[in-house]
Amino acid sequence: MLIGRIKRLLLGEPLSNQMASHERIPKWKALAVMSSDALSSTAYATEEILLPLAAFAAMSTVWSLPICLAISALLVIVTTSYLQTIEAYPGGGGAYTVAKENLGVGAGLIAGAALLIDYVLTVSVSVAAGMANMDAAFPFLREHREIFCALVIFLIMIMNLRGIRESATVFAIPTYFFIGSFLLMLAVGAWKVLSGQVLDVAPVMNNMYPEISIFLILRAFSSGCAALSGVEAISNGVSTFREPSARNAKITLAWMAGILCVLFIGMTLLAHNFGIIPKEGETVVSSLARSIFGTTPMYFVIQIATALILFLAANTAYTGFPSLASLLAKDRYLPRQLASLGDRLVFSNGIFGLSVCGAALIYLFDGDVHKLIPLYAVGVFLSFTLSQSGMVRFHWRERQKGWISSLIINAAGALTTCIVLVVVSVTKFSHGAWMVILILPLVMIFFSKIHHHYLAVGKELSLIGVQAPGNLSKLHHTVVVPISGIHRGVIDALRYAISISDDVRAVYIEIDPDATERVKVEWNKWAHEVPFVVLKSPYRSVVRPLLEYIDDLEQSTHDDMLTIIIPEFVTYKWYYNLLHNQTAFMIRTALLFKRRKVVTSVRYHLHG
Repeated sequence: MLIGRIKRLLLGEPLSNQMASHERIPKWKALAVMSSDALSSTAYATEEILLPLAAFAAMSTVWSLPICLAISALLVIVTTSYLQTIEAYPGGGGAYTVAKENLGVGAGLIAGAALLIDYVLTVSVSVAAGMANMDAAFPFLREHREIFCALVIFLIMIMNLRGIRESATVFAIPTYFFIGSFLLMLAVGAWKVLSGQVLDVAPVMNNMYPEISIFLILRAFSSGCAALSGVEAISNGVSTFREPSARNAKITLAWMAGILCVLFIGMTLLAHNFGIIPKEGETVVSSLARSIFGTTPMYFVIQIATALILFLAANTAYTGFPSLASLLAKDRYLPRQLASLGDRLVFSNGIFGLSVCGAALIYLFDGDVHKLIPLYAVGVFLSFTLSQSGMVRFHWRERQKGWISSLIINAAGALTTCIVLVVVSVTKFSHGAWMVILILPLVMIFFSKIHHHYLAVGKELSLIGVQAPGNLSKLHHTVVVPISGIHRGVIDALRYAISISDDVRAVYIEIDPDATERVKVEWNKWAHEVPFVVLKSPYRSVVRPLLEYIDDLEQSTHDDMLTIIIPEFVTYKWYYNLLHNQTAFMIRTALLFKRRKVVTSVRYHLHG
């Protein structure tokens, strides 16, 4: 079919289960796939620190460097903690798994809900931030920002549906292009400052800092903590690495933390030296690149590299969200469809669902990064705290070799991230964090309702306590064949009906009495042995009289089952079906929730 050919063109041929081991990726590709979110945060984390400081007073921006160093120290603590997690959970120790196994199901579900929200926000924030950088260089894009964001999400979705190995190869190029171009910008900027080619607007070390409120400093700190988003992705996806997967994951995590620290501190330091202050219509990255390179081609290279990494930062969520959703689905807290691998050995339903949610969020918040950022950090640090607290419990229970030092590391991580979580929740509450705090319980209720449904279904379908019969006995059932006339498809349906039951009745809904008489003549000629029941319908309804007849028949026959056989013809081109009424579909839909009714379609295929 046409749809199948388009699918194969976009996604490629299906992969067999035996190919799963070949889909694992080396460290250099994993860094591109799983670190793009964390690395991309350097493009907006400095700006998020400067925004509240600059709004208070221009001189207050000198606080950006101490705040940046504090966030970098936090990054080191969190990274060290997650190295312990990889060691303890070499199969993939996401916050959901760690919290569930060590702190209980409730804590695991809170961590899972926080991460799902965080992954959706990762997609929307990253793509919106990428478009903001493109806007700065190409202002004509600004008017249609949401449409371009949706297009980018669609392209990332298609690449991920093709499989992790293919997407990793494609995404590696812009990731390393970003790292290289940013290191070059930082090197040139540092050389200009050290050589005295530019005026050192603000020295690195200040004798005194302007007095501002602790709350403002904490707000700038919490905004800059967006730099830690995506740090947990590598520990969640250990199974994606080539063997030895745990060792490769730890090395990649260390690489990622080192590169992130260099880029983040370098960006903040140069913004401090050059006196960069956020302004409407231009990002800090754009202002800094313009100060260093002017309007030379290198300025546009930096903007393009920044936009690409921010767009691709969404890919980290495409690694984490489908995997986490599949775990929750296997535990019966999300629809089971999310646990199934697609043709290309990826969780296709999760990838599609993440894309829809991310695009919807961009539309709701007008693609504005600064509106989305306040929603971001709450889920990140909640999952950090629960994951590290779970690791503390794990070390205390297992007491493996070196457990005391590991416990201290994870305890320090849990305490630090918990403090940051409180700071973020308080300082960003009125700026949008309240939405996440409100949504989390709603997601938990959603999990609970789905879990309760699956448990109830399993209980009703269970054979436990049911005595096995000696032999399966036949059910007595009456067969009803609704018809609109008599043709080859109806004849096939009647033949099938009399082959499975001795009690078959054809039912015709009378809307036009003259047409009924013509059908009766044909009926006596072709199928006189089957009872022909006519139901009058003065209001021209087809479905309602049929349902009423079926209900009356059930009460009069007391059959074990009632079977409804629906004759259908199928056109040789799918779109020709649109030219015919959908009575069969309406009948099937109406009977869907009727107990002890078997609905079967007998299709007659037209040859054209």
